Amino acid sequence: MRNLIIAGSVLLVIYMSYRVYRYSTLDNGLDKLVKEGAVILDVRTPQEFETGHIKGSINISLGTIRERYVELDSSKTYITVCSHGLRSVKAENILKERGFKHVYNGGAWSDLQKTLSAALK
Repeated sequence: MRNLIIAGSVLLVIYMSYRVYRYSTLDNGLDKLVKEGAVILDVRTPQEFETGHIKGSINISLGTIRERYVELDSSKTYITVCSHGLRSVKAENILKERGFKHVYNGGAWSDLQKTLSAALK
């Protein structure tokens, strides 16, 4: 019983952390950046990308971004997305290390898609 309570508490903390993270990133004007021309960079694998993605986004997987970042224009604004938000944070940091000034973590692509759809209504 004690282990069940501990596991439940850990899951609750993880969930609450995610909600705080989501509100602090997705509700931080990313929809406005997209309206102003920001490029959505989906860093999932090509197979994941094919199962669904934000219309107009480009796909460069996290595993290839260290080589393929040269395909991107460092003067543009990018919003990185993935399936849950972990790879997009890593991609954001990699791009910033390579001199990109305007890179934002969009978290999970499906969450950003919902935010963008709501902003269009």
